[in-house]
Amino acid sequence: MNQAISNDLVIELRLPTADDGSKLNELVASCPPLDTNSLYCNLLHCTHFSATSVAAVAQDDPERLVGFISAYVPPQQEDTLFVWQVAVAEEARHQGLGGRMLDELLERPASARLRFVETTINPGNAASWALFESWARRHQVPTSRQPHFERQRHFGGRHDDELLLRIGPFERSAPGPT
Repeated sequence: MNQAISNDLVIELRLPTADDGSKLNELVASCPPLDTNSLYCNLLHCTHFSATSVAAVAQDDPERLVGFISAYVPPQQEDTLFVWQVAVAEEARHQGLGGRMLDELLERPASARLRFVETTINPGNAASWALFESWARRHQVPTSRQPHFERQRHFGGRHDDELLLRIGPFERSAPGPT
């Protein structure tokens, strides 16, 4: 359990549970331009992928989910954490919570084998680019980007392009990024 303080809001970072599923659904819906997923998908992130995801709750009201990272380790890339979504409630924004949640994930003992973080971001999502690029700079690790899913080819014109951002490698002499 890790704690972070945002103004008067004290935030606890912890493993998600099934009880967070519906709250995650509401949080993502309140964070455009994030894609909403089904409630069932969010329940799976909170249970099947709880070891690689993080829930941020208000310490004064542990039922209030103010941030969440959904992530997993792709089966063919055991040294890579793929971050699906980062959601931060309006009340907890501009306090570095996204970066602290990423730190929490990489500091867990179960993450010791990870050397890369990957995510996909559409070109117009300035907040996500800023989060991941500043996080990589803070940890002094390189980044690369390349096309991953294309608007017409993969999304049938119904979604913006998604670029793959790869961060790393991390030199891992101890848990967490250096």
